[in-house]
Amino acid sequence: MADNAVLYEKEGHIARVTLNRPGAGNIIDRQLAREMEDICAGINQDDDIYVVVITGAGDKAFCAGSELKSNVAASVAGIDRPVIAAVNGDALGYGLELALSCDIRLASDTAKFGLNQVASGVIPSDGGTQRLPRLIGKGKALELILTAETISAQEAFEIGLVSKVVPAKDLKAEVETLVQGIATKAPISLRYVKEAVNKGMDLTLEQGLRIEADLYFLLHTTADRTEGIRAFLEKRTPDFKGE
Repeated sequence: MADNAVLYEKEGHIARVTLNRPGAGNIIDRQLAREMEDICAGINQDDDIYVVVITGAGDKAFCAGSELKSNVAASVAGIDRPVIAAVNGDALGYGLELALSCDIRLASDTAKFGLNQVASGVIPSDGGTQRLPRLIGKGKALELILTAETISAQEAFEIGLVSKVVPAKDLKAEVETLVQGIATKAPISLRYVKEAVNKGMDLTLEQGLRIEADLYFLLHTTADRTEGIRAFLEKRTPDFKGE
């Protein structure tokens, strides 16, 4: 376990992924990239996983960059379950691109954020130039990328880069509350919500509404839909099976 560049744990319906190079700022190297790609592929094959949490080991960095051209963010973006980034420290360069590939980002108040690649004569290359403007708008995204500026967690919250900022000591509990709540929901519905939102972002409103309607009607064929109605009528917590 200590030799793994990524730690993976499955607890109930929650998959927990931890970048495990704290002495190196959890920077992506060849081993970490390979392990992350394998883990992401495995998650998509496990119907018992409803939600995923990604964080970094230690309390200094979520991921401070990469030693090589990496497609880790692309692998994470390919996960078809909700993915939560617990940004426990600096998310810089490829590290921020990794956080951007997640669906929701919660951050420690000590974290810092930046796409600093232009300072080294390159550009973000694992989705940063595409995901950041979709999240915070074209103008602010260009400002951050072109200046290679590093911003605080509070500013990241103010521009919509992260959903919430909490004291470092409270981050784990805050993330746990979020993921436990998501993990109680119907897993097929969770996947369809993510699909509808992600695909709809690149379509017209009319096209996006068609996707939403199609997925909604597909849910009527699932046992979870029947269980949800029955649980509501019986005033109890539903027992979803992902079927």
